[in-house]
Amino acid sequence: MIRYILTRSVLLIGGLIVASLLIFLALRVLPGDVAQVIAGAEGTPEQVAQLREELGLNQPLPVQYFSWIGGVVTGDMGTSLITNTKVVDELLEKAEVTIPLGLMAMAVALVIAVPLGILSALRRNKLSGTALSVGAQGVAAVPVIWAGMVLILVFSLWLGWFRAQGFPRSGWEEPGKAFMALVLPAITIGIVEGAVLMRFVRSATLDAITRDFVRTAAAKGLTRTQALLRHGLPNVGLSIITVLGLQVAGIVVGAVVIEKLFNLPGIGRMLIDDVGARDLPLVQGELLVLTAVVLLIGFAVDIVHRILDPRLREATE
Repeated sequence: MIRYILTRSVLLIGGLIVASLLIFLALRVLPGDVAQVIAGAEGTPEQVAQLREELGLNQPLPVQYFSWIGGVVTGDMGTSLITNTKVVDELLEKAEVTIPLGLMAMAVALVIAVPLGILSALRRNKLSGTALSVGAQGVAAVPVIWAGMVLILVFSLWLGWFRAQGFPRSGWEEPGKAFMALVLPAITIGIVEGAVLMRFVRSATLDAITRDFVRTAAAKGLTRTQALLRHGLPNVGLSIITVLGLQVAGIVVGAVVIEKLFNLPGIGRMLIDDVGARDLPLVQGELLVLTAVVLLIGFAVDIVHRILDPRLREATE
């Protein structure tokens, strides 16, 4: 098991290195000159050239890359070209919105997917089970931004239960207001991701129902539901953990869109704004952090899966 963890750790580090290189190169091929953007429309060629030299943009790409990645390793992701603030400080501030939003969205997805997925499987031959399955497929196909606009229309404009946009300036110093500002955005992401997860829960439940140990338990006097809850849920839980790890990427993408829609000061909204401003250090840091989160959670899910599943644990020993 230890050797497997070390192997996966090496692959994780390799994935982060490849991701950092792709992020760096992708931003260098985008149209537009950062120095020209900073200098403005009235900037002279001499001023632009001077800015390029000050920012190190006239150095060879390998020098720029290793300078950046060397700083990342030591905890220094550079300084914003626009606000002149440390990238790490900006990310930590915005993470106070994005991390709670992601966790709340994941909780909503689980609350929706697990009971409805199991119910859909148990009632697969009834109208209610079919309706749940078809409904999940329909919701899973809905773009998260469209779902957000519908929820704003219903729960903010018509019912007035939630604010349509914004986050308290004092942040989590007012936890009640901060929490309420994230409820509707989290529900928006959670509904769509929950519908996707529900389909996997349904499939895992159907698979568990056909297992011999569930049939044996049912033959000893338990109902099908009781047999599933007592003996089949561990198998369903493993499937949920695996798929939920894969859905982190969807939650991250959803957060980027939803933060902009709901005007939340998180990493996602900052990323969209900084791409438009061509603030390369900030964009590089934001993309690398988001990519690292996805890879790290995938790594953690893989290890947890190996620990919980005896078959996989034995295969790695």
